[in-house]
Amino acid sequence: MNGFDYVKSSYSSGSGECVEVALNVPGTVAVRDSKDAAGGPILRLAPQAWARFAAELGRGPLRGGAR
Repeated sequence: MNGFDYVKSSYSSGSGECVEVALNVPGTVAVRDSKDAAGGPILRLAPQAWARFAAELGRGPLRGGAR
């Protein structure tokens, strides 16, 4: 067990395209793909990096045209 308590995104669709985020460990935001929650990779970010990422998503297309 990694100690993260994940919550599924409210934007997740029913088609399995879901991410889960854990905010319960101080100094770390953990993100994982809910399709592979048991053994998949976990992306660990500093809270400041997560906040910037989330803010950029709200602005529209990301730099480079990818979204």
